[in-house]
Amino acid sequence: MGTHPEPYAEPAAEARRAMVRLITAGGGLADPEWRLAFEEVPRHLFVPYWFVSRGGGWERLWREDPDRIRRERWLSGAYRDGPLATRVRDGELISSSSQPSLMALMLEALEVRYGDAVLEIGAGTGYNAALLCHRLGDSRVTTVDMEPEITDSARAHLAAAGYRPAVITGDGARGCPQRAPFDRIIATCTLPWIPYDWLPQCRPGARILAPLSTGLIALRVRDENGTRIAEGHFLRSSAFFVPLRGGDAVPERPLGGVPRRMLENDLFRFLLTLTAGSLDPREALSLWERERRPGRERFGITVAGRRQWAWLDDPGGPYAWPLGWTG
Repeated sequence: MGTHPEPYAEPAAEARRAMVRLITAGGGLADPEWRLAFEEVPRHLFVPYWFVSRGGGWERLWREDPDRIRRERWLSGAYRDGPLATRVRDGELISSSSQPSLMALMLEALEVRYGDAVLEIGAGTGYNAALLCHRLGDSRVTTVDMEPEITDSARAHLAAAGYRPAVITGDGARGCPQRAPFDRIIATCTLPWIPYDWLPQCRPGARILAPLSTGLIALRVRDENGTRIAEGHFLRSSAFFVPLRGGDAVPERPLGGVPRRMLENDLFRFLLTLTAGSLDPREALSLWERERRPGRERFGITVAGRRQWAWLDDPGGPYAWPLGWTG
């Protein structure tokens, strides 16, 4: 673990303990090793500034602000259980630090084991990579982002906190073949489908966890009759992340003609985006009501060779749709 620079060491440590208590009270961090990581990794070192949406623009809070009250707001916000906007370009959010309780849920769902090699897609601030380093060791962690500005700052934040994983500038949709094979892949950006380049970089038995269609898909990788396959169900939880940039970036999905009452239902919106390009909104609504408004956990994804599809209940069942937008 890295050292904590003054003058924030004591208030940051107390704020971290309070954050962990809050996450634990909500049912997270049941794994004591992940709980220790969240207690010891100093999140404030990874967010030296962050932004608040204000009146159509962005207000910056930062650690060097001459105003003491604003510095206190910066520090308390760094340990609030909520996402933080960390990079804004031309008024558009391009990078953020995820909600800590969601990060805890994802890291526990990743089911890491001692000695696992992990690839993270989306370096962000470096905080998630630091948590992985705390658990597995620096040499077992690789984090990739296509923006040099993001990888440079993540590398600096990690070094300030005492961690030195491999931080690679590149297209996360292509994985990181020079560091493969991996036992786990975790994405911290929303995907439109599972990048095919990831599977050859996985060991058999590897686990992939990624945000997709407002949910979190957990896939297990296996070999079957000479074909690399990844398959699994969505977790119950919702998840909203900045979209993946690069070769497999999330395309715009037109939703014209969809009644507002439908779009406001979180589970229907999940189905609508999951089946985009395969079902029109009326077909999606008919299926959703016929199947008694199924939750995310009833849906899954299969990737086999160069094909992948989403399904309800059974990968070989009657409800299956090609995954990916083709419009």
